[in-house]
Amino acid sequence: MNTTLRPPNPRTLLAIAAASLAVAGCASVPAPTEQMAVSKSAIANAASAGGGEYASIEMRSAQDKMDRANAALAKEDFESARWLAEEAQVDARLAEKKAQSAKARKAALVMNEDLRVLREEINRKSP
Repeated sequence: MNTTLRPPNPRTLLAIAAASLAVAGCASVPAPTEQMAVSKSAIANAASAGGGEYASIEMRSAQDKMDRANAALAKEDFESARWLAEEAQVDARLAEKKAQSAKARKAALVMNEDLRVLREEINRKSP
């Protein structure tokens, strides 16, 4: 029994490649529902931390990107929706951290002023 392997027919290879591409095209990107929820939560956290007051540019950017992500989701452009939602999350986290930093600086200034007043009091009472 003499079995020799022959190279596949070019038409067969072309058919296999076309079928592979068709299957890959059908396997679309899933809706980024989890990322959308995480991003919305990040925006809410940033707003609660004072992002609108202390990091308004970043908050506007996060909200704009989230709005665009929602529009992409509605159009079933899931890849763009995911990307925009991730960017919105990053902007929101930056806004949150900037707000926290600004609040900490403000508290430090108040504390320094309180210390200055206490030192003046101590100096006045010392003979």
